[in-house]
Amino acid sequence: MQRPYNFSAGPATMPAEVLAQAADEMLDWPDASGKRCGMGVMEMSHRGKEFQSIYDRTEADLRELLAVPANFKILFMQGGGLAENAIVPLNLSALRAAQGGQGHVDFVLTGSWSEKSHKEAGKYCQTAVAASGKADGFTAIPAASSWQLSDQASYVHLCTNETINGIEFQTLPDLKALGSKAELVIDFSSHVASRPVDWSKVGLAFGGAQKNLGPAGVTLVVVREDLLGHALPVCPSAFDYKTVADNGSMYNTPPTYSIYMAGLVFQWLKRQGGVAAMEARNIAKAELLYEAIDASGFYINGVARNARSRMNIPFFLRNETLNDAFLAGAKAAGLLQLKGHKSVGGMRASIYNAMPLGGVQALVAYMREFERTHG
Repeated sequence: MQRPYNFSAGPATMPAEVLAQAADEMLDWPDASGKRCGMGVMEMSHRGKEFQSIYDRTEADLRELLAVPANFKILFMQGGGLAENAIVPLNLSALRAAQGGQGHVDFVLTGSWSEKSHKEAGKYCQTAVAASGKADGFTAIPAASSWQLSDQASYVHLCTNETINGIEFQTLPDLKALGSKAELVIDFSSHVASRPVDWSKVGLAFGGAQKNLGPAGVTLVVVREDLLGHALPVCPSAFDYKTVADNGSMYNTPPTYSIYMAGLVFQWLKRQGGVAAMEARNIAKAELLYEAIDASGFYINGVARNARSRMNIPFFLRNETLNDAFLAGAKAAGLLQLKGHKSVGGMRASIYNAMPLGGVQALVAYMREFERTHG
């Protein structure tokens, strides 16, 4: 049977062959030679040679896929993106603060998640809003030339893809060109591994795995080495990036099974041709869906074309009394989790790496048929 197409924003759809491999290995994991070890990954000691081999391959594959430079550390942590909203300022807010002074951080607000980040960071440091798209309903990204960046900021925080509002940075800003000495911190939770990252512009990137990398439970942090060792005294040891890095992400028991599952996804991504190949597929999927919306008078997407997300595409029916009928029909057609976030309503199709082109084609066909019968 054809599996339904799952358009959930996260935890999100995963490649079927990855799930099949995990099922085969659930009770008895095989090493690289194919020899079974008699344990499932969930039963392994995180300090045993079996899991260490899984971890080493997972980190190496991710470094290759994202082209992470040698002077960046890859950390596998816990707590998701929401926890990083606290952990990042605990580690980096004092980078440029005077001795004993309070750190300062700038935020560019482009949607719900960057708003949450800004609010959380205010518990640990001074914050300022360098720019905000709220007045326009978070339908566009404020031009970088208009940002009011603080001279004393340790870093500038961006959520480079907003899942709720469907906003995505198509290129990263060059803070140096804008006259800032701050580091750039990006929350790339919902589009990591969907497009390349220009690491020359980034000091730290973080993201939960449950959208594009695997199941919930592991949080990825990629941080330049010279930014380690600046944590505030109140930062818990398990959240101090230097402590985590010095211990190879093993200071406390890591989310072993989630790391293993992410590793299987990384192997799958490599078999697909890597990030460049996935980006080309993601462009094709997004263009297909946006074209169907734009060609219709029945559906609406209000996001500026130069800021539209490739991963999360919100849309509305002009006649919202048809929302329930649309969702019921979609479910019957094997198109799941299309309801928009409760804060904005409407519909949302999340088309991450694991969503095949066939899923988007099926959605577009359904949308056109629904318009024909209800328009």
